[in-house]
Amino acid sequence: MPDPKRERPSWLRFSGVGVEFAAAVGGCAALGFWIDRRYGSTPWGLVIGAGVGVIGGTYNLIRETTGAFGPPSKRQSDDDGNRPEQP
Repeated sequence: MPDPKRERPSWLRFSGVGVEFAAAVGGCAALGFWIDRRYGSTPWGLVIGAGVGVIGGTYNLIRETTGAFGPPSKRQSDDDGNRPEQP
């Protein structure tokens, strides 16, 4: 069975990276805002939450882009352990 990631064009595969980055920042900032309101720690929960979101989003961005331009990894090999053919 062919890998669905390998069939999609690269621009389509990486189009969601920006959305994932924004979701990481927004989600962690929202969690920090909730902590601020719950425990009265304004503005530190929001600041720390946004910082963690930026770090996590940047890590994911780097991981996705280096995986796209680096050598094939074990994730891309088939079940027999053979490397897929290079285009």
